[in-house]
Amino acid sequence: MNKLTKVGVSALCGSLASVSAVQAGALSVTGGATATWASNESTNTGNPIGLSSGILFTGTGELDNGTTFTLTLSNTDQSAYSAGSLALATPGMGTFTIDQGAGGSGIDRYDDMMPFAYEETNGTALTTGLQTVGGVSGSSNIDWAISSDMLPDGMGLALAWTPRATGTKSNDKASSGSAGEGKGAGWDIAANYTAIDGLNIFGGYSTTDQASTNYTDDRIQHVLGATYAIGSVTVGYQQSVDNLNEVEGTAGYDNTAYGVSFAINDDLSISYGKHDSSKRVGSGATKVENSAESLQLSYTMGGATVALAETQVDNASYVSTTTHDRDGTTVSLSLAF
Repeated sequence: MNKLTKVGVSALCGSLASVSAVQAGALSVTGGATATWASNESTNTGNPIGLSSGILFTGTGELDNGTTFTLTLSNTDQSAYSAGSLALATPGMGTFTIDQGAGGSGIDRYDDMMPFAYEETNGTALTTGLQTVGGVSGSSNIDWAISSDMLPDGMGLALAWTPRATGTKSNDKASSGSAGEGKGAGWDIAANYTAIDGLNIFGGYSTTDQASTNYTDDRIQHVLGATYAIGSVTVGYQQSVDNLNEVEGTAGYDNTAYGVSFAINDDLSISYGKHDSSKRVGSGATKVENSAESLQLSYTMGGATVALAETQVDNASYVSTTTHDRDGTTVSLSLAF
């Protein structure tokens, strides 16, 4: 990690100038370089060489009551900053996070918990079009990860809320306007239990108000699953449902995922994962099944990781034609700095 500079809290943000601090805040930058080669059957990939440009800026500090704050800004793939979050970790209370697309808030933390050596089944170079649950994380939201001091041993609990699930992110002193007609407030609850050695049981529920005639009911999402690690092997299974309840178009998705990973040694890992998803259509048309599976291998050498993924998808993006049955190979070289 490279330290850029150290500045006072008031220099980081004028609105924090009146807050008493124990120590000056710090701004750091971390990142990684990843180069890939993608070969996908029945797809015109053009130039198969890809390069990411991911950089993460992190600002941290501490207030006089022991509360620590963390600001993160993510820049990816030659764009303006793509996501950001501001987290306040308060002793005895937990962590409060204002999330703007950083992900991992509400039930989005459990959208795909299956073990893998390289990436999630739908995270390789092959476009699968799988739709998983995300809850309120698709909009600017506030997430409260409750302190373990307030919960039974092995229990984790988080609550997330958005005043309007428009899916837009605004700058300070601005609002999202009327985007997302018919969308109201949304909230999530996410929980997990890890008191049994090697076992992680997780689940969550999300609801979003939908008041216009475009919907038959509110949007409801839920997820339930578990992973279990024994020695070098980790297995997992989960199910999730996203009821969009649209009058015309997509009514929802029913998902099942499972996977297994094996750490051959400290540097070499292999995995297999499968994700089956069924799209329900509001007009009552026949369901479309989207099925994706991926066999992966990764090898780490110091700060470098080489990965290989062989991925196959049937009915990609829920289109039941032979042109949407595809195979793909992803080769990746990642360097951390």
